[in-house]
Amino acid sequence: MGLRIILVRHGETEANRQKCFAHSEEIPLTDTGRQQAREAAKRLAVEFRPRRLLSSRFARARQTSQIIGHELGLAVEILEGIHERDFGCLMGHPYPRMGEMMTLDPLFESDRHWLWRPEGGESLEDVRQRAVAVLDGVIGEARSKGHDYDVLVVCHGAVIQAISAHLTGNWTDASIPENCGVVIIEPELFGNGRT
Repeated sequence: MGLRIILVRHGETEANRQKCFAHSEEIPLTDTGRQQAREAAKRLAVEFRPRRLLSSRFARARQTSQIIGHELGLAVEILEGIHERDFGCLMGHPYPRMGEMMTLDPLFESDRHWLWRPEGGESLEDVRQRAVAVLDGVIGEARSKGHDYDVLVVCHGAVIQAISAHLTGNWTDASIPENCGVVIIEPELFGNGRT
């Protein structure tokens, strides 16, 4: 089967429910989010054979990882660099506020939206560069040790969106999966990202 990276978005938080950007790294899962993580764990146990479980340091990802890890018998390892996009001045604001800010910014280029940064925050391109570098390291380490198994990586919507764009070379179709959605990365394709 070979080495695969299985990206899993964290479960639902109150910010997700209210359709706003999280105001803190420590925002926890809701009851629904914990149930989503339990259901994801059952799916992952059936469809994959993971032997390593990596997580963003943010509470919502850690909690999702702990639930999955408990079900699969895997210890959770915190991996720096796969945390959610820093939304800067948008933290705590409803999602539509981003669109408002973009249209008011004279430097915003709609055909290159992934380069736009909210004040004090990151662009999607910033997220792509850091997340790709980290996953390149994970893949390189596994290959150097001859590992040939699935690695679970619990992270965030913008991280998965940025990695998807890296793989396809297309930001327009790169979307954010639902809470506890899964995206599979074949390492052979990963190194050939076109963005």
